[in-house]
Amino acid sequence: MDTVTNRSRTAEALKAVWPICLGYIPVGMAFGVLARKAGLTPPEIAMMSLLVFAGSSQFIAVSMISAGAAAGEIILTAFVVNLRHLLMSSSLAVFLGNEKRTKLSLLAYGITDESFAVNIARFRNGNWDADRCLIVNQVANSAWIISTVIGGYGGQFIPEGAFGIDYALIAMFICLLIFQLRGRKYVITALIAGITAVFLSLILPGNSYIVPAAVFAASIGFVFQRLPKL
Repeated sequence: MDTVTNRSRTAEALKAVWPICLGYIPVGMAFGVLARKAGLTPPEIAMMSLLVFAGSSQFIAVSMISAGAAAGEIILTAFVVNLRHLLMSSSLAVFLGNEKRTKLSLLAYGITDESFAVNIARFRNGNWDADRCLIVNQVANSAWIISTVIGGYGGQFIPEGAFGIDYALIAMFICLLIFQLRGRKYVITALIAGITAVFLSLILPGNSYIVPAAVFAASIGFVFQRLPKL
């Protein structure tokens, strides 16, 4: 009976995660190609995907590496970009209070925007548990790592600028931005972030303007959240 139950849980988790994997494959391969063009080897790409496992910050890091940014700038930028994971982890923690620390660590490692959206919706419906959540996270993780490595190996055979690969980073963040614009407050915050970034890029060296622009816009956005009529 337990075996049947475990198989059922696994099947439910795989059914929930396959759309995430389907989306990760092209984006992961595009990242691998860009990372290879930036000078990373396939083993380094695999290690980055394994240790960081955050698509947006990985794309940013590769872009900053290509631009010659310092290590401190890259680390700080990735840290700020990934601060949202703290909020996502806090939301999931409400449903995982009785789990062991080992499992919680694995669950925390595998949280992404996509896996969080899938898991939190099912937790709120009441028919989900930590085991299903863990399967979703780790299967998505595996799909991302494999895709980035494949892209890394294929990157050496793809000419510079072919297939619009160089535009993949810009396109990805445009899509991420659009999906976040769920009201006037979000649009205004995005505009403030863009204008501030352009202004600071004229003053600050390298890519260091990204962090203060993001922090400033996020702070303004927090203030907007307190203004219900905006």
